[in-house]
Amino acid sequence: MSYGPNPATKYPLDGHREMAFLKNIITRPNIIVGDYTYYDDLIDPHNFERNVLYHFDFLGDKLIIGNFCAIASGVQFIMNGANHEIKPISTYPFGIFGNGWEKINEGVDLTTKYPFKGDTVIGNDVWIGYGATIMPGVKIGNGAIIASKSVVTKDVPDYAIAGGNPAKLIRMRYDEPIIARLNKIAWWNWSAEKITRHVKLINSTDINALEQVSFL
Repeated sequence: MSYGPNPATKYPLDGHREMAFLKNIITRPNIIVGDYTYYDDLIDPHNFERNVLYHFDFLGDKLIIGNFCAIASGVQFIMNGANHEIKPISTYPFGIFGNGWEKINEGVDLTTKYPFKGDTVIGNDVWIGYGATIMPGVKIGNGAIIASKSVVTKDVPDYAIAGGNPAKLIRMRYDEPIIARLNKIAWWNWSAEKITRHVKLINSTDINALEQVSFL
């Protein structure tokens, strides 16, 4: 019996090379992706890393994406390396050019000198629509939906729908007690066998039934 696609495969759909399980194609150690999360690109899914912008190793920030996320073509993640100082008279990044200008960075922790928002973290079962932009340090909760072309500048709660520029809360998918139950169920951490046995419930609206089988 088959228990869903092999999470170690690059291309989960036969004959379709525009979609890939991200975990199996990324090369940067500071991008961490969970199982079954896919990126669907109109040209080549290897474009994903090209869309993780200003991601410099010396800053140490990470892009962390959970399990079972669906990321549409053209989604971009702006990382902390894009930030410039805004307190000084000039916002120009003199220090990166050296030749005497590097002295402005001498003995300075770059993560405190320049605006640093920390890791960008995408939860589990998150759907990010076409062409959305995620800004540095944003946290997007489990089960959230980000509308196409949105610019996400602030954290998005679990099971929220957000959209616009800047993205704002459109509505919650569920109320707080149900969200707490869904996070406790955490079906995205189940084994492939258990997910397969209960995939119809996961794809249903029957939270009570899903809850009943979650602890079996």
